[in-house]
Amino acid sequence: MSRPGAGTPPGPPGPSGASDHVGAASDTAAVIDEFGTVLGWTRGARELLGYPPVEVVGRSAVRLLAAPEDRDPARMARIADRCRSGSSWQGRVGFRHRDGRTIEVDLRVSAAFDLDGRRCFLACGREYTPGWTVSESVLDGFLTRSPIGMAVVDRELRFVWVNNTLERFGGVPSDQRLGRRLGEILPGLRAESLEDAMRNVLETGEPVIDHEYQGWSWADPFRPHAYSASLFPLIDAKGAITGVCYMVMDVTERWNAQHRLSLLNEAGTRIGSTLDVSRTAQELADFAVPRFADFVIVDLLESVLGTEEPPPWPPGAKPVMCRAGMSSIREGCPEAVARRGDRVDFVPPPHDARYLVEGDAFLIPVLDPDDDVWAVEQPARVASMRKFGLHSLISVPMRARDTVLGLATFVRSENLTSFEPDDLMLAKELVSRAAVCVDNARRYSREHAIALALQHTLLPQVLARGTVLETASSYLPSDVKDGVGGDWFDAIPLSGARVALVVGDVVGHGLTAAATMGRLRTAVHTLADMDLPPDELLAHLDDLVISLVEEDPEDETTANAMTGATCLYAVFDPVTQRCVMARAGHPPPVVVRPDASVYFPDLPAGPPLGLGGLPFETAEVELPEGSLLGLYTDGLIRCDGQDPESGMSRLGRSLARPEVPIDELCASTVRGLLPGAHTDDAALLLARTHALGADRVASLEVPSDPAAVADVRAWATRRLHAWGLDELTLTTELVVSELVTNAIRYATEPIRLRLLRQAGLICEVYDASSTSPRMRHARTTDEGGRGLFLVAQLTHRWGTRYTGEGKIIWAEQHLPATADA
Repeated sequence: MSRPGAGTPPGPPGPSGASDHVGAASDTAAVIDEFGTVLGWTRGARELLGYPPVEVVGRSAVRLLAAPEDRDPARMARIADRCRSGSSWQGRVGFRHRDGRTIEVDLRVSAAFDLDGRRCFLACGREYTPGWTVSESVLDGFLTRSPIGMAVVDRELRFVWVNNTLERFGGVPSDQRLGRRLGEILPGLRAESLEDAMRNVLETGEPVIDHEYQGWSWADPFRPHAYSASLFPLIDAKGAITGVCYMVMDVTERWNAQHRLSLLNEAGTRIGSTLDVSRTAQELADFAVPRFADFVIVDLLESVLGTEEPPPWPPGAKPVMCRAGMSSIREGCPEAVARRGDRVDFVPPPHDARYLVEGDAFLIPVLDPDDDVWAVEQPARVASMRKFGLHSLISVPMRARDTVLGLATFVRSENLTSFEPDDLMLAKELVSRAAVCVDNARRYSREHAIALALQHTLLPQVLARGTVLETASSYLPSDVKDGVGGDWFDAIPLSGARVALVVGDVVGHGLTAAATMGRLRTAVHTLADMDLPPDELLAHLDDLVISLVEEDPEDETTANAMTGATCLYAVFDPVTQRCVMARAGHPPPVVVRPDASVYFPDLPAGPPLGLGGLPFETAEVELPEGSLLGLYTDGLIRCDGQDPESGMSRLGRSLARPEVPIDELCASTVRGLLPGAHTDDAALLLARTHALGADRVASLEVPSDPAAVADVRAWATRRLHAWGLDELTLTTELVVSELVTNAIRYATEPIRLRLLRQAGLICEVYDASSTSPRMRHARTTDEGGRGLFLVAQLTHRWGTRYTGEGKIIWAEQHLPATADA
């Protein structure tokens, strides 16, 4: 509606009856005041009568009327009075089109309303269309030959009229239907739900639209059908419901399409639930039975089931496959001629091995056991066809990402409906989705095996053992997708019969975490060789992590794995029976005393590696003979999200069994704390301590006098004789002489010589100087400078370590084969 020069205004306010007028479905309308002047003219009115607004608005509406009776002032006055009273008016009026012709219009005039201080009416209309009539013969022909099945049933649900289409749907002539109920005509049909719907229509009079149900037909008895029925009440002249008319459409194709789509949607959630190749193959077989087939086998190439990349397909070679999945409506899959895990080479005749590489999905609607090709190539399977009635087959090669994976075969037996071309498309889609899942699982298994192998090579193969420590370790990967983690541990022999124990945890899982763990473990080994105290070693390790992250700031994966890594480093001295340790954000160690009491040392936590700016602190604990020291990662104490303190308590109780051998204790503790699935990897390193007794340690204070060197050599010779190591006397005298002479000549007092007999013979010379000795190659004319060079040549290893008061130069020799270690 529009006023002069304006757009369409909102509907007018008015009395309750005024809202009836609107005829909201149409925009063919005009606003007319009580004097008959047109105030608004819509686009629909222009299209109906041809007049543009400029020729109508502001002028009398009477000139638009065509018939003289429509222009009667008395009639117009009656209509206006009716509308002023709050009622609307409706009738047929003739209007003159702009081109001169007359148009019959169904007109509706609203109750009067006020607009800008004027009494107005809204006139809405549409062109009158004459009704049409149909002869009884035409109507009867339509009802009987309609493409929709129709029938009428009485109040007892007995047929009283049926059209030809419904006869064709059901395959039952009308004379056999009349007077009988649906369930009596089609006994296998689920008639109860449809008859219940009919009774509801009879009782309530409410129609039922698009009631879907499944059934069968005598016209096509071996194929399931789906129907859609709409039910309407039949009402006589007195308003009583005398029966039900229902119309039926065969919607089998639509139902099958919906069923296939539903199957594919469900397959997306049921197939590929794990990254296990064999389980994925079995999930495909289990899903398809009995939804799609009665018997399904999934055969995969042996290379797919392994961890190696499948080799190129050799020309003419037969497929070497393994039965990876199998399912049947019959318990135990008696139709199968091979069991799961068996080698198979089945390809449906007449295809050969190239079918797996180049072939497309293959449909055999009707399997013929008398087919000569099958009888010759697959006699065992022909016997199964006959015995179990296998009658229709679909075979689909499994390929993904240009990789041949295997073959899936679908067979029907008890389901008498043969596979159709649409079923072939569904089978291809199911196998395609499963193939991607199998390939993902294959790739994951391969990468997982590589990561495990990498991690295995990076972890210590043999822990340091000797007279001072018994060690045992256990590592358990997590059960999550990328289960290979960054937990690591080590036992590193140090000088002076000491042993360093270390455990760490890198953030994340997978190859990156394993590689990062390897880098950190190598760095710890290098720093441990420098004989650094635990706090200094962690500080250097922290600096290294920061520098590695800064080298490549774009590598977020490595940065995330390194930053936040945790570590605990401990050094045990068997002579003093004390252990010095420091940690970088790692859980504290557990100590089990010889009396089986348990405690967790109060060790400052320190920040995780890679944060920088915060110091690391050491703590020292005494570990008498027979003590047990346990280092672990948080995956061992946080199983299933439990509180860490609770996990530490369980760990302590499990380790408080001094009578159990350490290897058995380590393995049983991990099994007990992580009995089932776990989301984080876990590592446990145990060390049972033994003291290096006085009978294996000899110490001598050395005066700062060159003349004392001879006495020191004699003392060392006597000690070696007492230990039964006379074979090492000459070498030891040379080592002692050189190291003591250097200390007297270049260092400051006090000077001390110590001999340790452990896995090897260790000679240590302590002095109060921090000057580091240097090995150099003397010229032939030099009188000296060959001492440390000779020491390096005659001993297994040598080095320097610094203490808070000075330094120690040490050298270690192997014990003779005849010596008692």
